This record gives sequence, C-alpha cells and structure tokens, in this order.
Amino acid sequence: MRTNAMREPDSFSDSIYEEQTHLAESELSSFIAAVKASYGLEQAELSAGDWLEESELMDSPPRSETRNWGAVTIAASARLADRVQARAASIEAQHIQTLHSEALHIDN
Repeated sequence: MRTNAMREPDSFSDSIYEEQTHLAESELSSFIAAVKASYGLEQAELSAGDWLEESELMDSPPRSETRNWGAVTIAASARLADRVQARAASIEAQHIQTLHSEALHIDN
C-alpha cells in the first residue's frame, strides 16, 4: 500500500505538469499565430522569444499547479508593442529626414 501511496502524488504532479505544458503550448501557439498574421514572420519569431523569456520570469515555480499563461502573453505583447512603436517612430524620422533633405535640395 505504501508503494501505491508514494506513486499517487507523482502521478498527480505529472498530470498537472502535462496539463500546464499543454496550456502553455496552446497559449504560445495562439499568440504567435496572431502576431504572424498581424505583423509578419520576423515579429512572430521575435515575439516567440519574448514569450519564452517572460514565461521564465514568471513568479510561480515551473512545476506549480497553476500558472497564468495569459499574463505571459500580455507581457510579451507589451514587448511587441514597444518594438513596433519604436520601428514606426524610426521609419517616420527617416521619412521626415528624407523630406527635409529633398526640400533643401530643391531650394539650392
């Protein structure tokens, strides 16, 4: 009977771990698909790395019973937003610089 009692927590723990792994994979997959559809493959690849990094930063232990995968996605989404916003600002600055250079060229 002791052997069975000893195995039950491991089985329960493994079951929880498998469920959390499935939930994490599903959340990551959905996030990456959405990023790829909206921003392309490059941003999807970068965002996958962001998501994995954020999952490692999560406060709960890796084999805990519950983890908030949605919070990981929100944090990775914030990184994506920062990256997209910075890129857009850079493109706008380059465009303004080009227009300014063209205006100077026309005046001369």
